[in-house]
Amino acid sequence: MKIEVLKTRYAASALKTLDIELQALVMLREALQAQDLGRAVEAAIHAIAATPGRVIVTGMGKSGHIARKIAATMRSTGTSALYLHPGEASHGDLGVITQQDIVLAITWSGETAELGDILHYCKSYGVTLIVATSHAESTAGRAADICLAMPPVREACPNELAPTSSTTLQLVLGDALAVALIEARGFTPSDFHVFHPGGKLGAQLSTVGQIMGTGDAIPRVGRDASLTSATIEMSRKRYGCTAVVDEQNRLVGAFTDGDLRRCIAVHDLNDNIGLHMSHQPVTVTADTLASEALRVLNENAVSVLFVVEGSALVGVVHMHDIVRAGVA
Repeated sequence: MKIEVLKTRYAASALKTLDIELQALVMLREALQAQDLGRAVEAAIHAIAATPGRVIVTGMGKSGHIARKIAATMRSTGTSALYLHPGEASHGDLGVITQQDIVLAITWSGETAELGDILHYCKSYGVTLIVATSHAESTAGRAADICLAMPPVREACPNELAPTSSTTLQLVLGDALAVALIEARGFTPSDFHVFHPGGKLGAQLSTVGQIMGTGDAIPRVGRDASLTSATIEMSRKRYGCTAVVDEQNRLVGAFTDGDLRRCIAVHDLNDNIGLHMSHQPVTVTADTLASEALRVLNENAVSVLFVVEGSALVGVVHMHDIVRAGVA
């Protein structure tokens, strides 16, 4: 019984933490809808999108951990960014910052002493400085070219000391900036794949063109072929079907092993393939995402897709190809 009571008490504490941080997020949303923070975020997005250099994200302590994550998120979504440790900056790493860069400093109090040299450097060399802080009138807030003034919120810590709600707001504001920059830059899933070639995510962002069979690997016969020649072509290739093309290599139909089973008992194997083929095979293009191709396969209850460019046959992809690529 004692254990159950403890569990209930701790669960209540966890729920209280969520409630406090959710309320903090509501306050951030309201602040963003208001003129001051909304205009500052707009200005920050325009400034970052226009900078020819990188976003140098900096912060100390827990804010530093958030700054690292913001820089990583920006890098993965098309904005060149890196994290600069304030302590190391004061011992030579200020040289990382160029006049082509823009600095984003994360500091809840705005009085983080370790940021002093970075603030001074930005002012001395004309480097645009964006500061995210809850105290706009702080040292960092007043030094900023653009101040992202977050609302002062209650920390979820029982002593209201440990950074909890504050770091949540910093993290979410960083995500908001990164996502807005995705839209500002017109960053596409194909662009995303360039930065995420590995793992499950990379597989889902691969295209049909990267995994399809091409050239001699494509099973194909002319539209004047017989059932016999179509069957031989299917047997030579591994896809369990063959494309039917015209003289210009345009896809005009498909003949599958299912079609063969349905007609072999009642038709002459010398019949023209056009009498038994499917006239509207399911197709995709080479730039179709592999994950989208898998959806098309499932929705149409087929195992093979022919790949076309215009109406010309350029490839073939089997469900097994997509599974081997790690999409499913």
